[in-house]
Amino acid sequence: MLIKTECLEIGEHTYTVCYYEMTTPRGTHRYSSEIVLGAGDRVILDDDSVSGLGLKLSRVVPLTVCGRLLAARVSPAA
Repeated sequence: MLIKTECLEIGEHTYTVCYYEMTTPRGTHRYSSEIVLGAGDRVILDDDSVSGLGLKLSRVVPLTVCGRLLAARVSPAA
């Protein structure tokens, strides 16, 4: 179930983050987030709390975006 959305600014780009909540078979809650970086390029993370998920996002997504940019620069021309 979608519980919230927010914008995440990385460099000159703004990305929308969708947060989801699910209940496990044991009755506990798990949270996941999805951020679309481009066509067919998504980052999905999960955690036991929304705050933990936000911390993961703040660390992982900027590195992922920078990695994609660097990879695009060094890729051989098609």
